[in-house]
Amino acid sequence: MTTRTQSVTAQPRERLYLQLYIATTLAIFVLMMLAGVVMRAVQGTYIHMSPDWFYQIMTLHGAGMVGIAGLAGVSIMWYFLRRYVSLTPGLFLANLILFIIGVVMILGAILLGKFGGGWTFLYPLPAKSMGLWSHNAAAAYVGGLLVIGIGFLLFYLDVARALLAKYGSLGRALGVNQLISGRIDTDHPPTVVASTMVLIVNTIGTLAGAVILVLTLVNLYYPTMQIDALWAKNLIYFFGHVFINATIYMAVIAVYELLPKYTGRPWKVTRPFLAAWSASTLMVIIVYPHHLLMDMVMPDWMLVLGQVISYLSGIPVLLVTTYGALVQIHHAKVRWDTPAKFLILAVFGWAAGVVPAIIDGTIVVNQVMHNTLWVPGHFHFYLLLGMLPMVLGFLFHISRHENETTKDRSVGMGFWIFMVSALLFIFMFLYSGVMSVPRRWAEHLAAWIPYDQWAALFGLVVLLSMLFFTVKLLARLTHIRLEA
Repeated sequence: MTTRTQSVTAQPRERLYLQLYIATTLAIFVLMMLAGVVMRAVQGTYIHMSPDWFYQIMTLHGAGMVGIAGLAGVSIMWYFLRRYVSLTPGLFLANLILFIIGVVMILGAILLGKFGGGWTFLYPLPAKSMGLWSHNAAAAYVGGLLVIGIGFLLFYLDVARALLAKYGSLGRALGVNQLISGRIDTDHPPTVVASTMVLIVNTIGTLAGAVILVLTLVNLYYPTMQIDALWAKNLIYFFGHVFINATIYMAVIAVYELLPKYTGRPWKVTRPFLAAWSASTLMVIIVYPHHLLMDMVMPDWMLVLGQVISYLSGIPVLLVTTYGALVQIHHAKVRWDTPAKFLILAVFGWAAGVVPAIIDGTIVVNQVMHNTLWVPGHFHFYLLLGMLPMVLGFLFHISRHENETTKDRSVGMGFWIFMVSALLFIFMFLYSGVMSVPRRWAEHLAAWIPYDQWAALFGLVVLLSMLFFTVKLLARLTHIRLEA
């Protein structure tokens, strides 16, 4: 069955909703990056800040970056998926409204209520703050996460409805039937395959998160209702790992849809492509125990599974995407405009960022490295140089002038400055991890401070680059088009 792009009539309100998404995404990205630079500057003694405030900012940075990465991924997925299935604009807007409400609740919990329990809100910490924050502050934080999750679930339910209406089942949308029959439809949209995978894994993950969030709220006001701490931690990390992985699986749709426009070559669905996305659907769900390798009370089989799947989970989709991107540019007359540069950088950042993650997923390494800055190094790698360039490539593409032929040299220079400074910033995380600098410490020993100072300087350059891109993109907001 051939499923080419359907005829889409863009409504003015849809364009407005997308513009609101973009403005919100860019603003929060810059603010969260500022929070990250401030933390590195505090550790490097450039700025003095009490530990209480440091942990509040750390909580804000962690929750904010995960949330805004998810919102950016939704905007990319919605933009392209609506070309193949009929989505509901009102639910797209509802997700944004609930996201903003949740953000306001979280900001109030942190900045006014002084909640500093980390984005993971590990039980029983929210209820046992030793007087640093109130139960109401913890409830506002947990409730804010819950409200944001409801918004994402509404969006995914709409996606499920649209996919089922078009394809009859999620298996057909994912291409499983083609794998079984052996008849591959090369015109089956990669966007539909990726969106179906994200729908499955993130619906399950978000529902798991909702369970522990609701139980945490109940425990805050009815402490006699106890929660098993290990069970709670499993739910939290399952939810968190699936959600942050789903952000890049949504964003990679921009690579599939846009890179062919700069190479002149279609991105065809193949048997390995469909097999990779089907395998990743399962592996993303079961890989999360690699976050719990230091928890000796975990069942041994789960820890072994976490290590083995850590080696395998990133390979299928990453391999077909990386290979596909190389095929796209090999001996092709590529238009190396800004979006194409960002999209290729994104594929590199995703591929390279997986390497330190796989290293940390080895039990004997994890026991030494997991509580060091090596771990922030690996997830900054594939988010800062993987997911974020996908978003920037997407935004620079859809905001081009109708007849834009000249290249903005300042943006081109900004791209190189961003790439180099981000690599150096990430390297300081990884090198600090090798030198056993601990993560989540507000104050560092004198021997570690030089690493922090270099990281703060490189981070500042990354922040300024992103601020420059944000100003450029906001100025182009009126040029946003709904057709890729």
